[in-house]
Amino acid sequence: MRILTFLILAFALVGATGQAQAEGDDAVFLVANPKFRDPTYRHTVLLAVPLDRGGHIGVIVNRPTKQPLSELFPEHEPSKKVVDPVYFGGPFSRSALVALVKRDTSPGRGSVALMKRLYMAINVATIDQIIESTPNEARYYVGYVVWRPGELRSEIDRGLWAVQNASVEVVLRKDTSGLWEELLRLSRRITASTTVLDTPDPTGLP
Repeated sequence: MRILTFLILAFALVGATGQAQAEGDDAVFLVANPKFRDPTYRHTVLLAVPLDRGGHIGVIVNRPTKQPLSELFPEHEPSKKVVDPVYFGGPFSRSALVALVKRDTSPGRGSVALMKRLYMAINVATIDQIIESTPNEARYYVGYVVWRPGELRSEIDRGLWAVQNASVEVVLRKDTSGLWEELLRLSRRITASTTVLDTPDPTGLP
């Protein structure tokens, strides 16, 4: 059964081949500054990757909803097999469903390679196939985040985000409660260590 309820704006992300590419080695976690008061991003951790046509795409990884996938698609029997709730991925295309799936190869047409062995599926038919064949090997999000070229760099320069290396295991962590606090503490330790290393030795010794 095709999931046609959600209209996904795939053409903004994929080209004529149906396959968008991201520089997987450049995937990062964005940890929201505690002073970031925007309710959409307050206390969030985002996965962000650059797209080969410029700009970035990502999802909020620590904002689970209380809604199971089966409530979005009550007549779609395979959706009832998905154990985890749907996550809020971001403010863009809130009516769009995307799936993050851990695989060695692309799950199908309309997929973005976020990291090594991690893909974002945005094509309706591809998501439908994932749900029907391996429903619990993916995480499902409503909405996502898109940055225009230079926009994310500007946000980082303004201090809205701390940047850390991303990992598939953390992205798909079963329990994301406390993740923001954990990565924020890590960011502060990294910053403190860097500051100490960059401070000149007062003794003047080599």
